[in-house]
Amino acid sequence: MNKKIAIVGLGYVGLPLAIEFAKKFHVLGFDIDSKRVAELNRGEDRTLEADLVSMKEVVEGTENNGLIFSSFTKDLKNYDIFIVTVPTPIDQFKKPDLTPLLKASEMLGSIIKRGDIIIYESTVYPGCTEEDCVPVLEQFSHLKFNQDFFCGYSPERINPGDKKNTLINIKKVTSGSTPEIASEINSLYKSIITAGTHMAPSMKVAEASKAIENAQRDINISFVNELALIFDRMGIDTSDVLEAASTKWNFLNYKPGLVGGHCIGVDPYYLAHKAESLGYHPQVILSGRRVNDTMGVFIANKVVKLLISKNHLISSSKILILGITFKEDCPDIRNSKVIDIIEELQQFNLLVDVFDPHADHNQVYDEYGIKLLSNIDEKYDGIVLAVSHTFFKQLDINALCSGDSTVIFDTKSFLDRRIVNARL
Repeated sequence: MNKKIAIVGLGYVGLPLAIEFAKKFHVLGFDIDSKRVAELNRGEDRTLEADLVSMKEVVEGTENNGLIFSSFTKDLKNYDIFIVTVPTPIDQFKKPDLTPLLKASEMLGSIIKRGDIIIYESTVYPGCTEEDCVPVLEQFSHLKFNQDFFCGYSPERINPGDKKNTLINIKKVTSGSTPEIASEINSLYKSIITAGTHMAPSMKVAEASKAIENAQRDINISFVNELALIFDRMGIDTSDVLEAASTKWNFLNYKPGLVGGHCIGVDPYYLAHKAESLGYHPQVILSGRRVNDTMGVFIANKVVKLLISKNHLISSSKILILGITFKEDCPDIRNSKVIDIIEELQQFNLLVDVFDPHADHNQVYDEYGIKLLSNIDEKYDGIVLAVSHTFFKQLDINALCSGDSTVIFDTKSFLDRRIVNARL
């Protein structure tokens, strides 16, 4: 297959994909963010997802392969296959926000030619590629779908921060808009995915498979989160209960906690949106979301109750939040639910400081209006371990306490349980 590939969007998904394809093909890594492109041209990656050694090798390239970066639309014109990996967030009303996806489709529609293939990897609801993206491609290209150009869908399965289950080690679902194109797309991905591929019978099936992967995980976590709320009232430790229950071979040992990020905390709303548009109002999916969306408020209120029980004056108490990224050992702050804890504590007029060794200070301030600590120089009346970064194992938690009455809440059952007052 002598094709030239363009990856549109160089975030957590697009950059690793561009590097792997560039080992065998000529690849353009495209992003509208010129600062991101400049960073990558310097050999830097703020997401920490890229293998920088491999990136350097493919940037140098050979006659048959190589990777270049650009933020100029005109540079896309010389390519045959376009893989779209832009984000698909939700808006303030928890409705799908397809703006980045449709803008990318407009841009590609303005430059594609006959015979080109556009593959979407962004998480969407079933039917989105054909019903939302294809009309935009046709409108801006003046070409006919499945006659002049073709599409495919292959859902991303990147797990940010995971150095074991990387792109090539996760089986890839593929699909295409015709049987012939589906086979071509499957062969394309099979050339780089060590774990192999699964060719779905249609793009809609591939889209649905991604949506239910994360909805299923969300529901399972919501179950143990609800158990945590119940067991808190009973005065028993949820982790102890789960440890006992998991001695049965078929028990699914999910852990309670904050459920954010760009996938699990978002994708169920895409599936629910599509269901509601067809006249079905999902019960289980949205009930799981409701439980998970309450956990930050529950943690904050529990901390306040513990402070009161230890005779702290709430209006003058200082709280330290350890971690603001959406998961451990990862700089990704998108849709982090730690912000729910922070905002609820601030509603009680508590003074809240946040420390995270992985998060970018500027990104956090731009996204949430929070100034991260560079160092922890004070002592606190309350400490909330919100993210289980390995770095926090090195901290002397007791040295951060204002006294014996400091409240320590461990949301991840990560710290030595002998020093904590409460945990999920």
